[in-house]
Amino acid sequence: MCDNKEKKSYHFQVAEVIDNKVKDVFSFNFGGHHDLEELVEKAVAVGNITEKHARQLVCGVRLLHHAMKKYPENEAIKAFAPKFKEFKDALKAQANEGK
Repeated sequence: MCDNKEKKSYHFQVAEVIDNKVKDVFSFNFGGHHDLEELVEKAVAVGNITEKHARQLVCGVRLLHHAMKKYPENEAIKAFAPKFKEFKDALKAQANEGK
């Protein structure tokens, strides 16, 4: 994680590729104080995950966490939040073991 809490901004673009034809589906900006590149490097350093899958995991967790924070009263999010916290804590613990 970025130690200085400097605001980062990322742009996500999702495209569908069929028969080598690219069709834009949607795009959005996402920000926060986490350095996604650093988190991916930590995940890969711990082992048992490829860089590609570490990227997917890091982006997925960060995006899901952000959406969950925006809608904490949503019943499905309320029900899932404790398990998600357990999962995030386990990932952090694993990353800290790899230091």
